[in-house]
Amino acid sequence: MAVGERRSQVCLGLDPAADTGAEAAADCERLIDLAGPACVAAKPQLACFERLGGQGWAALERVVEAARDAGLLVVADAKRGDVPHTAATYAAALLGEAGLGADAVTVNPLLGRDSLEPWIEAAAARGAGIFVLVRTSNAGAADLLDLDAGGAPLHERLAAIVAAERRLDGAGGLSGMGAVVGATGPERLGRLRELMPSAILLLPGIGAQGASPEDVGPALGDDPASILVPVSRAISRAEDPAGAAASLRDRLWGLRA
Repeated sequence: MAVGERRSQVCLGLDPAADTGAEAAADCERLIDLAGPACVAAKPQLACFERLGGQGWAALERVVEAARDAGLLVVADAKRGDVPHTAATYAAALLGEAGLGADAVTVNPLLGRDSLEPWIEAAAARGAGIFVLVRTSNAGAADLLDLDAGGAPLHERLAAIVAAERRLDGAGGLSGMGAVVGATGPERLGRLRELMPSAILLLPGIGAQGASPEDVGPALGDDPASILVPVSRAISRAEDPAGAAASLRDRLWGLRA
């Protein structure tokens, strides 16, 4: 399901706090049923499932199936990063058909460019995508990601790595080599869009972390699919999750005007 078909850039964050896998799956399925029609993707936070052991992974597979049945893309929020050999195993587990089979996954690039190579190869083989952590939404990101790295902040160096990779380019001009960029730093968004003109930007931080939909305006490229906005608590904890998701969808789509 494409962004334009649903006129939505909203990604439904799924961070269940349930004590059992069955409860976690049921909670997520309820949110998918209610809020899914206003979204284009779902983003399960893998740690919320993995903490429950085997039953958590079974719940995750059930949630992925529910998201697909609802016509949603699946972004596995894993933030994995490792040396190339192990990264290849992670990539097979999360992107491979014998594994979770996600449409995209978040990855940590701080082990270097070679640690991204297995993810890129796995994504290219499946027509999937990856979102590289470039400048995250938490306050502590400044401790490392804003440090000078030879005349530019480290997050700009990471953005350059994203922009240089062309193997995941799509026919429509956007690349499957995306980036995680926090909406909590709107002053950086224009510069990062300039550095990564073809990347889809995954923009966490709206809602509970304090950013507003209007803050992501500078990140929006010519294509409405150039941004994907994950929101969890502002939808899951709303009295009317369906209404909250629809309102967010409309405010984001309105930025194009």
